[in-house]
Amino acid sequence: MPAQATPTPLRTGGTAGTLLLIGAIGLFWGGNWPAVRFSLMDIPPFTLRAIGFGTGALMLLGWAWLRGLPLGIGRGERCWLIVTGLFTILGFNVGTAFGQLHMPTSQAAIVAFTMPCWALLMAKGLLDERVTTRQWLGLALGQTGLLMLLGPAAWQAGFDGLVGPFLMLGAALSWALGTVLIKRRGEWQAHPVVITGWQFALCSLPVAMLAAAHESPAAISTWRTTTWLGLGYHLVFAICLAQMLWFRNVNRLTVGQATISTLIIPVVGVTSAIVLLGEPWTLQVMLALCLILAAVVSVMARRRPTA
Repeated sequence: MPAQATPTPLRTGGTAGTLLLIGAIGLFWGGNWPAVRFSLMDIPPFTLRAIGFGTGALMLLGWAWLRGLPLGIGRGERCWLIVTGLFTILGFNVGTAFGQLHMPTSQAAIVAFTMPCWALLMAKGLLDERVTTRQWLGLALGQTGLLMLLGPAAWQAGFDGLVGPFLMLGAALSWALGTVLIKRRGEWQAHPVVITGWQFALCSLPVAMLAAAHESPAAISTWRTTTWLGLGYHLVFAICLAQMLWFRNVNRLTVGQATISTLIIPVVGVTSAIVLLGEPWTLQVMLALCLILAAVVSVMARRRPTA
């Protein structure tokens, strides 16, 4: 998720537009979970990420160039840009791609969304942030939801049953660490669109080399219709449009509204995976989703200032 800028108060007349924005961001990123799973049916993970990162770089940097934004990155920010990009983009996206090959997409989305809980612990160590009682409760709820999602079946299956969850957990940890490092860096001089565009460009290089060395994608002529539809959705709505909407309008959102938009993502991801991929809607999945959503609300909630 991109770093948030300081929000400005909304005008009353902009309520409908704000709700539309929140819904669009949640739907686009939430629907990306089954879209990626459909894409993976014919496109290997490294190849898929190379296509996505390359497209993201071209679209974001191209948009920045058209807007007249400076494309250069200052020397003091280059190292931070590389390191945070490796965690927030490369680590997270590669982990989620491989993770979805080893576990149901609906469950993968839930595991990935434990990120705020891990970021909370990392912020305590790296940023020396104080953790409130409510946030500790949220952390406990999140881990309970994670254990409930795995269940005894995954543990009894041994290594094979835990590969997917561990990959998704690694992706969540990578996203969390990258987010905390972005905050540790402090105020960035370059525009967020430019930063993310260059991160996409840099991360596209290693995945492209790994794809060339280890993968042999099926001929494009043999790709299924669902693969094309999934890839198109991934590139247009998740990589490009959702990012554009977020960066363009993030200043219009309060912290609470931005939080709501992120809460929609796993709900849409789980629901769309069940509907489109035919994955089962079990009590176990429902309870795990509720616990982790409650955990995120607790972790991200801010205490109201006293008068």
